[in-house]
Amino acid sequence: MITLRKQIDEAVSFLRTKTKAEPSIGIILGTGLGGLAKEIKSEVVIGYEDIPHFPISTVESHHGKLIFGTLVNKQVVAMQGRFHYYEGYTLKQVTFPVRVMKFLGIRTLLISNAAGGVNPQFSRGSIMIITDHINLLGDNSLIGPNDDTLGPRFPDMSEPYSRNLVALAEQVALDLRIRTERGVFVAVAGPNLETRAEYRFLRFIGADVVGMSTVPENIVAIHMGLQVLGFSIITDECFPDSLQVANVEEIIAVAKNTEPKLTAIMKGVIERL
Repeated sequence: MITLRKQIDEAVSFLRTKTKAEPSIGIILGTGLGGLAKEIKSEVVIGYEDIPHFPISTVESHHGKLIFGTLVNKQVVAMQGRFHYYEGYTLKQVTFPVRVMKFLGIRTLLISNAAGGVNPQFSRGSIMIITDHINLLGDNSLIGPNDDTLGPRFPDMSEPYSRNLVALAEQVALDLRIRTERGVFVAVAGPNLETRAEYRFLRFIGADVVGMSTVPENIVAIHMGLQVLGFSIITDECFPDSLQVANVEEIIAVAKNTEPKLTAIMKGVIERL
């Protein structure tokens, strides 16, 4: 059976035939957040379907491209579109691109997502800087034999999102006069949205927003010693006592409307790294 490390090496070897770029920063662009890709002075753009062992995104709003280029004079590699557990992939497949980006040279990973707000003090269209997370996926991307060349068997998760990067993001947002929240992201498997009782439960256990991604990528990034900064755009208000029927088109529209603010913050952070 082909090992995970061999799959990573084969993907990296293929990408090295397409580009000699040495990106120091990796970016994962979530639902409705692909616009940052337009800001990248792209040198090479490769479809996921061409990269050995990469899954293919099956979600309409995810483009499925790996972009190498420069953003505010920093070399970056960006995933325009990500993978989710609910698409039927294993978490090892979901997080495989993060492994590949690490072996391409990244030291910092920026992750964005669209999420539902369960904290009643947060409103639709807000940007939340992720300070911690709760994994309710019922699975973990590190289950199985551990490859010590990738990371330790039992990685420490006391600082899953870099405190220094959180402070930097808050300062950038302050300088840009963009309001941000900070809070806890909870990951659930999906693809259905939650019931009223589930939203009450998630708020009770300490979640501020809920989504279907980010946590697996974060765990793998920490496993490999990367620094991580995460953002959520709050696309809908998931308050049990006033819950409305969710409209996916509206959710994506809110993400796209808020995207310019998040793009400005992410560019500012990258510029100061």
